[in-house]
Amino acid sequence: MTVILIFFVAHWYLSLFFQTFFLHRYAAHRAFTMSKTTEKVFYVLTWFFQGSNYLSPYGYGIMHRMHHAYADTPEDPHSPKYDESIWKMMWKTKTIYSDITKKKMIVDERFMKDIPDWHSFDFFARSWASRLMWGAIYVLIYATFATTWWLWLLLPFHFLMSPIHGAIINWFAHKYGYRNYEVGDTSRNFLPFDFLMMGESYHNNHHKYGNRANFGGVRWHEIDPTYQVIKLLNWTGVIRVQKSGDSPVSEQIREAA
Repeated sequence: MTVILIFFVAHWYLSLFFQTFFLHRYAAHRAFTMSKTTEKVFYVLTWFFQGSNYLSPYGYGIMHRMHHAYADTPEDPHSPKYDESIWKMMWKTKTIYSDITKKKMIVDERFMKDIPDWHSFDFFARSWASRLMWGAIYVLIYATFATTWWLWLLLPFHFLMSPIHGAIINWFAHKYGYRNYEVGDTSRNFLPFDFLMMGESYHNNHHKYGNRANFGGVRWHEIDPTYQVIKLLNWTGVIRVQKSGDSPVSEQIREAA
């Protein structure tokens, strides 16, 4: 039982870390920069830790920039204001994300500035072969270490972690919580202390300052765990955190919307 619980918690937080660090703060917002070699390393690490839930930095980055540009308007890829249920919102999100990633959708050029695009790796990482391989690994781990029936109830979460992470923020953090800033959308800070979503739930702060690497820090209790890792990686020279207002992406998108 212990092995399964450790595996579940590790998968939750490692998958989430690479989603918020690499896909969100880097690919979508360029809150920091890194070399092309380092970028490819993080591509591979994102695939490794997200596994069957792998999300393309290209597709995620463009779709998230659209979310900021059109937040809580009919053009928003995911908004509780225009979607009747969380299920319809996430299905709509999936459809738009897939069309962007497969380059079936014509995208405004302003959403494509400096977007990561490693097409060959994305094609492999998003393939059914890759997803089925990871799925088989998850089932094997549970078959080996699950000592009681109820542990198997956790298995479906491993296949849905990225959508679950997205749903928590894109639905609940636009409906519940508190606001530090009055912005032109419904974004809220969902958790006063974000132990669950590694800083992502400080959503109102993020919608106010989209290119800031630290999503917390406005109130004393708003500690952003991911930002602590970002500071370490910046100190070691792996990445370079952009100075406030230095990102070429977020403010440009907001002003052009």
